[in-house]
Formats: sequence, C-alpha cells, structure tokens
Amino acid sequence: MNRSVREHAVRTSSGTGGGATGVGARFTAAVMIGSMLNPVNSTMISTALVPIGRAFHASTAATVWLVAGLYLASAVAQPALGRVADRLGARRVYLTGLVLVGLSGLAGLLADSLGQLIAVRVLTGIGTSAAYPAAMAMIRARAARTADGRVPGNALGALTIAALGSAAVGPALGGLLTGLAGWRAVFAVNVPLAVAGLLMALAWLPPDGPRDTGGESLRTALDPLGVLLFTATLLPSMFFLTGLGRPDWPLLALGAAAAGALAVWERRARRPFVDLRMLAANRPLVRTYARYGASYLVIYCVLYGFTQWLEEERGYSAALTGVLMLPMCAVAALSSWAGSRRGTVRGPLLAGTVAMVVAAAALAFTGPGTPVAVLVLVGVVFGLPNGLNSVGNQTALYAQAPAGETGTAAGLFRTAQYVGAIASTSLIGLVYGERATTAGLHTAAAVLCGLGVLLLLATLLDRELSGGRGASGRGGKSGQLPQARRPGESGRTGAGR
Repeated sequence: MNRSVREHAVRTSSGTGGGATGVGARFTAAVMIGSMLNPVNSTMISTALVPIGRAFHASTAATVWLVAGLYLASAVAQPALGRVADRLGARRVYLTGLVLVGLSGLAGLLADSLGQLIAVRVLTGIGTSAAYPAAMAMIRARAARTADGRVPGNALGALTIAALGSAAVGPALGGLLTGLAGWRAVFAVNVPLAVAGLLMALAWLPPDGPRDTGGESLRTALDPLGVLLFTATLLPSMFFLTGLGRPDWPLLALGAAAAGALAVWERRARRPFVDLRMLAANRPLVRTYARYGASYLVIYCVLYGFTQWLEEERGYSAALTGVLMLPMCAVAALSSWAGSRRGTVRGPLLAGTVAMVVAAAALAFTGPGTPVAVLVLVGVVFGLPNGLNSVGNQTALYAQAPAGETGTAAGLFRTAQYVGAIASTSLIGLVYGERATTAGLHTAAAVLCGLGVLLLLATLLDRELSGGRGASGRGGKSGQLPQARRPGESGRTGAGR
C-alpha cells in the first residue's frame, strides 16, 4: 500500500436516501447538530468577554480563563469520551454529552461570579466534547456496513462544515445575543440547542449494537489508569502554556514526569488509551495532529485577539463586532464546503496556509484609522485557512486513523486543536496585557506570520501528502481513501507504515 495519503475524490451519497453509503440526510443532520456545540461555544464567548469583564470588574487576563477553561476541559475530555464511545457505544456517549450541555446552559443563567462562570465553561467543555468523536465513530461504523466501503462524503463533509461554520459564526452569534439579551444569553442558548440535538438523536440515530469485547473486562477496555496519566500529563502542560508571561517551571516538570509514567504504562497496557506503538508507526497521523494544532493557534489568535482589538481599541460594540466578522464566517463555511466536496488533502492545506500568511501580514498594517472595509477584507482572508486547513486535516485523519479507534483518534485530533487554542490565549495575554492595543496586535501579527511561514514550509516538505488526485493510483479504489489499521493487523496501512 502506498505510504502517502492519496488525494482521492470523495464521492458523496444521496442527501435523502443515503445512496450507496447508507448515510442519509436525517442521520447526517443528527450528528451535525451535536458536533456544532463545541466549536460554537469555543468562539461564541469571544464577543462577550469584554461585557463579562465589566460586569465582574475583571481584567482581560482574568476573563481569558472563560476561554481557557473550556479548552482545558475539552482537550482532556475529547479523547477520553472518544475512547468510551469506541468501547461502550457512540450513541450513548453522544446523548449523555447533550444532557450535560443543556445543564451547563441553565447553570450559566444562575452563576453570579467569574469563578462560577469558569466552572460552567468547564462543564460545557466536557458535555460538548462527546459529540465529535462519537459522531466520527458512528459515521465510520455506517460506512463499514456498505459493500464497497466508500467514504460517506456527505456525512463527513457535513460534519466538517458544521464544526467550521459554527466556529466561524460563533463571534457573530455571540455579539448578536449579547447585544439583544446580555451576555448570559451566550450561555442560555445551549439549552434549546441541546434539546433539539437530543430529539434528533433519539429519533434518527440507530441504537448502539451489542459490543464485542472479546472477553475483555470494562477496566481493560477503557484503560482508566491511562486516562488519568494522560490527564496528569496534559493539564499541567496546558496550565504552563497559559502562564508563559511568568513561566511556572514546576508545572512543566510535573507534566513531564506524568508523561514518562504514561509512556511506561501504555507500553505495558493490553488496550492502551494512547497507543504509542500505533503513533510511532503512524507518523503521518502525528504530523496531522501537529499541523492541526499549529493551524488553530493562528486561527484562534485572530478570533479572540482581533475581536478584542475591535472592541477595545476601535470602540465597537459586541454586536457590531459580530456583524463585522460575518463575512469571515461566510468564507469559512464556503471554503469548507468546497474543500469537503473535493475530498483532497494537499491542495486545501497549501491554499489555506498561504491565505493564513497573507492575512497575518495584513494585520501588521491595521490601526485606529484603517477603513472598516479593509478590516472586513482581512477577516474574509482569514476565513480561508479556517475552512481549508480544517477540511484537509480532517480528511487526512479519516484516512490515517485505525478503524477500531476512530473515536479516540478523533478525540486526540481535537486535543491538538485545543492545545493550539490554549497557546493562542497565552500569546494574546503576552502581547495585550491588561487591554487590547494596536501595538499588541502588530506584535501578534509578526508572530502569527512567522508561524504561518513555518507551517507552509512543513506542508510543502511533507512527502506523505504528495500524490495526485484520482482514483486509479495505488491508494485504493475510486472515491475511496486508504484506511489505517492497528499494528498487527494484516496488510500495511496507507497512512503510516
């Protein structure tokens, strides 16, 4: 099998009956709505940070924990809940997550301090983390039941569009809700969204089938010690990232010690939570995680840093800021739709990263006197990497992830995203301090431009992403992406051997 991730066209099935892939419109809609909740909550808060800070007399450095809290929770919960979905049933995990999201929305209405709101955001992060890995596992399971094994392009593409479109529309929605009903509406909106998701999932998602455990105990299948050690590795490391202005080196040492213990345990575990041997053999998947995290470091710096600058330096209201970000939302949604229909990897990644560099460079020339039309144009260009980089990386993930561990691999994919997001909040705190300034924005632009150039070079030099688009190469049948296998399975993976 070819080592490259071949850029095959993804055939989409019928939007109504499901066509050859057996994935119809109702199934697709049901997995879409839950998968929207984590991205929209991650960005919707951006235009509400300033009003919340004023309400509780908190600085920018304090309110950024409303962002970091959700990311920290999501970074741990995504792969953990993906693991549970792989072992106990994806639909069960999906429904449980929606219940937690609804409860967090109610809690946001009652919180009367910034600390309580941060706790609410942590609960939101845990609840919304269930949907994406569970949805990926359900899509993979549906595709496995078909005779030809084709990728269900309609469902996979819709999942990408839902995540990216909701993340992109988040600032505009948050600004609209805050302007109309106050910042608490950003939390309360989760209640009707969760209820709608529950109703659709109960009606349109098939029940989980019997689980073939192969005689394994639940403890062995879930590897709870591996989950705890992963958490002990990730949390101190991410807390260290949030405080780069005054580095807490003992935290980093604690994370490193936990990482060593994790490596020792996972190499001995019968069913490791983090399959280190698989990752060592599947280096393209590891690079996909790295690309995805680096891309979102840049993207979230813009989503949070640019919006705060518009509000604090330009003096725009949360509602107006949201409106100014709408064209970026539209471009992100359109580019993700176009990228998902092509089903390719290299092209979207290169185009998105070039746009990232151009837009980051443009930020260095914006200031108090920059015309509004130019500010909107900068946002429009940033919409391209938001859509294209995520589409390309998710297509690579689907091809590279072992079929039996799709939920866990998808969860780690999102963990990479949130590591990048946490790093972005730290960068924003470093360059802005107590308030967003034009000088801080220009410093951030220089850093982001440099990161974009490095990411572009890494993409260009990654030979695993080479190969023509088409059906007839060694990568597989027409419209079919090569699938990775667990080490020890027959055959060689198309992604990482």
